[in-house]
Amino acid sequence: MQFEGSLVAPDGSRFAIVASRFNDAIVRRLVDGAQEALVRHGADADLIDTAWAPGAFELPLVANRLAATGRYDAILCLGAVIRGATAHFEYVSGPVASGCARVMMDTGVPVMFGVLTVDTLDQAWERAGTKAGNKGAEAAAGAIEMVHLLRSIDASEGQPS
Repeated sequence: MQFEGSLVAPDGSRFAIVASRFNDAIVRRLVDGAQEALVRHGADADLIDTAWAPGAFELPLVANRLAATGRYDAILCLGAVIRGATAHFEYVSGPVASGCARVMMDTGVPVMFGVLTVDTLDQAWERAGTKAGNKGAEAAAGAIEMVHLLRSIDASEGQPS
């Protein structure tokens, strides 16, 4: 048996976007890209909710609360952590990635990691819709695919392989 996702949002699927207010100009482009991609791939705009956290560090907690509601088929975490002259980058980027992964594993709800972890502001802009595409849109496509994939696996339970 082979399981695969699809890039067409299943009818009635609900998505949550958790976005960081820090580096707002960049993150808003990621959010716009994610929302546009979800709708372009068949999601109902009325079934996409967005929650704004103060910074990237808080994204996993908000994602966890949203996942715990049972309302969402997938959650997208979007933010931008840009390396600076201090160790702040390391203190934020690693725990955010680990936290998002933990939420996904603990709840069974796909949590897409759309947090830019870059060295420069130019690199962030490139990933927010210029040279390197829009990582929010990529997270949205991944979320849709994961919803399909998990539904496919769930539908096969009890069937001979």
